Order: sequence, then structure tokens, then C-alpha cells
Amino acid sequence: MAIYHMQAKVVSRGSGRSAVAASAYMSCSRMYNDYDGIQHDYTRKHGLIYQEVLLPPMAPPEWKDREQLWNAVEAAEKTKDSRLAREFVVALPIELDKDSNISLLQNLIQKNFVDMGMCADFAS
Repeated sequence: MAIYHMQAKVVSRGSGRSAVAASAYMSCSRMYNDYDGIQHDYTRKHGLIYQEVLLPPMAPPEWKDREQLWNAVEAAEKTKDSRLAREFVVALPIELDKDSNISLLQNLIQKNFVDMGMCADFAS
């Protein structure tokens, strides 16, 4: 029987977090944060299966690059307690294969976030 789990978190400067750092960790990549000048390197982290950035039609195409997207978010938010992003942790059913889980996640994100005008950066 398929069981799901979903947890929602806020990425906020007030709690000492960075949207750039959160994205770099999630995507197992190296990203430079223009806001605080810190290089976040998670390239040694393992387990990444798939990653993608989905944008609504009105978003600039250069935001397909997650480093540019999250640095733009960090630049737009000026206060020390800014809420920069929402982070959702979703456990996918093991009964489905990798391609089915990716498709399921893409559809969920497209319908619930991107179609509502939000940018989405996700990894599995």
C-alpha cells in the first residue's frame, strides 16, 4: 500500500537560512550567494536522481539557472527576516518506478505552484 508524507518549511533569513544554500544542498551543486558572499558547495553529497526548475510564462528565461533564480530572490528581499522560499519535503511511493515518481512530482508542482505563477526548483 502506497503511503505518502509531506512536510512544509519556510526558508527565512530570520532563522539564519538562505534560499541559495537550500537550493545548492537540494541539488547537490555549488552555488555562490551574492547576498552574503558565501560559496555553498554540496557537490560531494550523494543521492540526487533528478532535478529541474519550472517557471511560469512571465518569469525571465535566465531563471532556469537555479543560481540566478535564487540570487534574484535574495536580492529582491531586503529585510533581515525575509521569507525567501517555501520548502516542501515529499516522500514518494516506493511502489512506483523512478520515471513514474518524477512524472508525479512534475504534475503536482506544475498544477499547484507553477500554474499559480510561482517558480519551482525541485530535486529527487
